[in-house]
Amino acid sequence: MIYELISMKDRVSLITGGAGHLGRAMASALAEIGSSVVIVDLDLEMCQVVADELTETFNVPTLPIGVDLTNEDALRTIVNQVDKQFGRLDVLVNNAAYVGTSALKGWAVPFEEQTSESWRKAFDINLTAVFNLTQAFEPLLKDSMKGSIINIASIYGIVGPDLRLYAGTGMGNPAAYAASKGGLIQFTRWCATALAPNIRVNAITPGGISRNQAKDFVERYVSRTPLGRMASENDFLGAVAYLASDLSAYVTGHNLVVDGGWSVW
Repeated sequence: MIYELISMKDRVSLITGGAGHLGRAMASALAEIGSSVVIVDLDLEMCQVVADELTETFNVPTLPIGVDLTNEDALRTIVNQVDKQFGRLDVLVNNAAYVGTSALKGWAVPFEEQTSESWRKAFDINLTAVFNLTQAFEPLLKDSMKGSIINIASIYGIVGPDLRLYAGTGMGNPAAYAASKGGLIQFTRWCATALAPNIRVNAITPGGISRNQAKDFVERYVSRTPLGRMASENDFLGAVAYLASDLSAYVTGHNLVVDGGWSVW
């Protein structure tokens, strides 16, 4: 019974930010349980690389799409491409985002130096693009009868930052990142009721992922994490497989926190 519930054979999943580390890992998880996969990111060549890897490893159909998600007209053309190739969409994973390490001017700097321009850019990707994609793909997801939207949020959408972690590291924690991720979690709740009963909408809230951050930061972060380490991309494979598949058929409006216990203090 469990194997039947987790199988994604004959279903199609789309992952934005699919060429990045986390997006690639989640795409692999869905491909491994049988889903066809659409990889969406800014760089078409990188999307193609990921798509080819998934096809070779898991023998599933893939579709790479390069698009600027801040371009609403271009974003909405994705629907036609997916519909033309697959005729359906079952899972939408909204993963693309500006994060704390993104190279934006006036972004990961002290609050008094953060700019409204970086704020707007973050909201365009982290929240407005999610709204546009959800709206654009609603008809296909509804027709699926198995539609699942998974929004990738952040611990900083549910708790405030401990800025002492960043002292002396050159790293920062932008206000717009936290505000946009908090908004994404609330948008998840809103959609869970507005799109029910035909589409389930949930969020995954990751904790900090180990990516060669400054040693001092890592030590401080780990010291206040109950499981005693930062996350790896593999820590999120089960979460995305669960929320995408029929294992979670009666779950909607939920924020699945995968943070090693960071937020329980």
